[in-house]
Amino acid sequence: MTTEHTYPITAVTVPESAYDAEEIISIQLSAFADNDSPVPDAGIKTAYNFASPANRRATGPFDQFRQMVQNRRYAPMIDHNEAVTGPLERDGDSAQQRVTLTGTDGETVTYRFGVSKYESAPDNETIPEPDCWLTDRVLRE
Repeated sequence: MTTEHTYPITAVTVPESAYDAEEIISIQLSAFADNDSPVPDAGIKTAYNFASPANRRATGPFDQFRQMVQNRRYAPMIDHNEAVTGPLERDGDSAQQRVTLTGTDGETVTYRFGVSKYESAPDNETIPEPDCWLTDRVLRE
C-alpha cells in the first residue's frame, strides 16, 4: 500500500521547541506502544515526524520508513508492553539514551536513541520549527 504524506504528518504529534531531548524519546515510545491510536500507524508516523533531516534522507519517504520500522530489527518497538529508559547522556546539542523494550511476546530488546537539537533546517531541508530536538538514529544493541 502506497500513501503520500507530506512532512510533518499532521494527524500525530509533531516536534516543538518546548520538548527537550528526553521528552521526544518518551513521546515516540508512547506512540509506538499504541501504534494504531489515534490513527493507523500513528506510532510510526510520530517517529517519522521526529526524524532529523539526515535521518529522513537516509530512510526515504514515509512508506520506506514504515517498511524499515516493520522489519525484524525495529518491529519489537511496535505495540511494546514496557519501556525502561536509562539516563540521558547529553553533550551540548546532542544526546543519547538507552531504552529497553519488552514486547508482547515477553522478549526484551535494547535500542540506543541518538538525538540532536536543530536551530534551523539544513539547506533544502525541512524541520517542524526552529530549536527542536530530532532523532538522528536508533540503533539496536
